[in-house]
Amino acid sequence: MNLIQWDIELFELVNSAMSNVIFDTLLPWVREPLFWIPLYIFIIGFVFFNYGRNAYWFVIFFILTVSSSDMISAKLIKKNVQRVRPCNTEYMHVIERVKCGSGYSFTSNHASNHFAMATFLVLTLGRYIKKIKPWCWFWAFLVGLAQVYVGVHFPLDILGGAILGIITGKIWALLFFRYYGYIFSKPIVV
Repeated sequence: MNLIQWDIELFELVNSAMSNVIFDTLLPWVREPLFWIPLYIFIIGFVFFNYGRNAYWFVIFFILTVSSSDMISAKLIKKNVQRVRPCNTEYMHVIERVKCGSGYSFTSNHASNHFAMATFLVLTLGRYIKKIKPWCWFWAFLVGLAQVYVGVHFPLDILGGAILGIITGKIWALLFFRYYGYIFSKPIVV
C-alpha cells in the first residue's frame, strides 16, 4: 500500500466509520474559529493579568505565530501543491458535514494554525504551567481530527499542517524568548 492509498483509507475510516451523533454535533463546531474566541480571550487576559503592559509582546508574537503559519500554508504551500479536497473528488464517497471549500487541501490551515498556537503556548507558558501542555496538544489534534471528520481534509493534509505549525510555533517561541523572555521573570499566578 502506498502513502496516498493509506491516506484515503484513513480518511474513510475517520469520515465514515467513526460516524456517530456526538461527533456529528461536536466536531463541526470544534473547527470553527469563532468557537475558540473565549479561549483566546482567556489566554490574552491571563497573560495581561500576570505581566501587565509587557504582555503586549507576548500577544504580538502569538499573532505573528498564527499569521505566518496561515500565510505559509495558504499562499505558499497550497498554491504550489494544489491538492484537491476530499469533498471535491469524484473518485470517493465523502460524508460532507460542512460546506466544502473551493480551495486546495494540502496543507490544512486549521491544523497549521492550531499546532502553531499550541507549540507557541507549550514552549512559552508551558515552561511555567506544565499542566497546559497536554491540553494544548489535545486541542490542536482535535481541530485536525475535525477537519478530516467533516470531509474537507485528508489525514496527510493535517499531518503536513501540524508539522508546519510546530516548526512555525517553535521559531516564534525561540524569537520571543531571545528578545522578550525577561517578561517571564515574574512568577505566574495560577
